[in-house]
Amino acid sequence: MQEPKIGLALGSGGARGFAHLGVIKVLMEEGIPVDMIAGSSMGALVGTFFAAGSNDIERLYKLSRVFKRRYYLDFTVPKMGFISGKRAKELIRVFTYGKNLEDLDIPVAVVATDIKAGEKVVFKEGSTADAVRASISIPGIFVPEKIGGRLLVDGGVVDRVPVSVAREMGADIIIAVDVAHVKQDQEISSIYDVIMQSLDILQMELVESRKIASDVMIRPRVEQYNSRSFTNILEIISIGEEEARRSIKQVKESIEKWKESHRDEP
Repeated sequence: MQEPKIGLALGSGGARGFAHLGVIKVLMEEGIPVDMIAGSSMGALVGTFFAAGSNDIERLYKLSRVFKRRYYLDFTVPKMGFISGKRAKELIRVFTYGKNLEDLDIPVAVVATDIKAGEKVVFKEGSTADAVRASISIPGIFVPEKIGGRLLVDGGVVDRVPVSVAREMGADIIIAVDVAHVKQDQEISSIYDVIMQSLDILQMELVESRKIASDVMIRPRVEQYNSRSFTNILEIISIGEEEARRSIKQVKESIEKWKESHRDEP
């Protein structure tokens, strides 16, 4: 019987994006294949880390436990951002084994935003480290990444949960994961908080349309965690696992429904 191609659309959300790991782990445990991944910002980072060594989710769990801001923050004199991003890029290069996107175990599309043209830019080949570095470039925090004459910032600016990108990659069934809910009465105490909360608010209505376009939308409730805090990572991952388990029945039903509708195809 023909099997559907399953795509993940992993959204942006700073540290809350570690919930993506919990979702991926549960899909693996349940025997749900991941045939392709589209990721914005933290979704791109987790997606490429997974796709670079897709059989070793435990390695990613271990990595998450030692993930601290001091390992990737390199402050610079602010002109277009406070963080130069060189350390972050090197970290990405190490954990994706220096691979290009086209050489990863699973196809991954990385979403960034061309801040000059106001366009979505999707990377499917070339340096994984360069593409992900561009995709995580929170405007005003990270210095934008320059690739091919474009000045690139966070993919979440233009497409927080890139469902359409996963569809364009050829996915029959799309499991979307949104980790960037707007927390009302959020304590705003830094420029980072101002920028992240503003991005989340701007994307609120757009993400509702992504929910309709995807087959399954998983929304781990991690809004109580600060998107820049890397101190509760294991809790965030655990919430991702729990929400994925709650959604597994819907995922399996979507797969069966697709198979039923394609039963007579060769």
